[in-house]
Amino acid sequence: MKKILVKDLKEGIIFSAPVFIEGNNILVPAGAALRKKDISRLNSWGIEFVMTDGEQIVAPQGDGKAQAGSKSAEQEQKAAKKASNIISLTDVQENKGAYRSYMELIERLDEVCGNIASGVAMEARSIDNITGRLLQAVREQRNSFIGYVLGGEIKGHSMAKNLVNTAILSALIAMELKMPNHKVLQVVTGALLHDVGMLRMPKEIVEKKGGLSEAELQRIQAHTLYTYKIVNKELLYPEEVGLIVLQHHERWDGEGYPRRLAGTAIDIGARIVSVADAFEAMVSQKPYRNPMMGYQAMKNLLSDNLRRFDPDVIKAFIQTMGIYPIGSIILLNNGAMARVVDVQASAPLRPTIRILADEFGKIFKNEEGDLIDLLVEKSLFIARAVDPKEIVGKDA
Repeated sequence: MKKILVKDLKEGIIFSAPVFIEGNNILVPAGAALRKKDISRLNSWGIEFVMTDGEQIVAPQGDGKAQAGSKSAEQEQKAAKKASNIISLTDVQENKGAYRSYMELIERLDEVCGNIASGVAMEARSIDNITGRLLQAVREQRNSFIGYVLGGEIKGHSMAKNLVNTAILSALIAMELKMPNHKVLQVVTGALLHDVGMLRMPKEIVEKKGGLSEAELQRIQAHTLYTYKIVNKELLYPEEVGLIVLQHHERWDGEGYPRRLAGTAIDIGARIVSVADAFEAMVSQKPYRNPMMGYQAMKNLLSDNLRRFDPDVIKAFIQTMGIYPIGSIILLNNGAMARVVDVQASAPLRPTIRILADEFGKIFKNEEGDLIDLLVEKSLFIARAVDPKEIVGKDA
């Protein structure tokens, strides 16, 4: 397959074979004239080359159909901004019950964290109640809860929010792996508690700005041992839950801590929480950086190459979340803007989407845009993920 630089493409050129963007994504089929808007979009997407097995056939420029309805990158950006204003809190408005449940889980766990930090004696059943509620909510409101993890609208309750989000993602992975219910409960419980040992760390180390000394780093890494003690000795959870919190920083390649375990010697629950925790950290706001898009975080996990994560757990995570996770804003090859509303386990690159702004710039509110299954609509594909922050603040 030949590589053709985008800068060398001209309007009206016809290829004797399909032209592709990034693998199997078709830009134009064989025999179709390249349009001005096709080239404009390639430039706006930052794509430097396309691929084809065909030969170029120079055709007359000025094809009426090719130019009809063409739209500049600037117009697409304006449509994107309008669309982003529509979706910022769409799910919260549509499903207030699920959102209240999500907030209640965070607030309940925040109370638990406060008690653990203060050394107040407590029983495991208060955490078991949160575990049961969370698992039921994920099963009944799966898509909404994924959206809340990626949305990042919640302010405050930082640790409790991170723990709840990690537990939501861990539950999805465990269910995708077809684990028995009692094991799923253990994984969710471990995820809810996996970092509570940090609550017993000196604040001057936890909140330190800048690099840590070797001694301080070793102290931070000891949080897995503190957590294990809290889970097993204070809350009296079984060893299965203890291993999850103890080993969630072990690595597939054996370079983790505290015991440098490798591969399947690491508890499966810990391997699940490790992936969920890493993804959650990437999509969350941090003092030192902005959150990543779900798509970029997923790409980072895919590029792990057997270093940190169990490849089977990564595969299950992709199957349940998709390459473009639910709630992601994407730009289609025809210039339309859409939101991912469901994923296909068998085809992670072809989710079900809801149109927010069509190729002509028409904006849809209140879920009025077309619902499109990209696994069925083969002529459409995702050109790129869109970070709403790259368009917010620009004039419409």
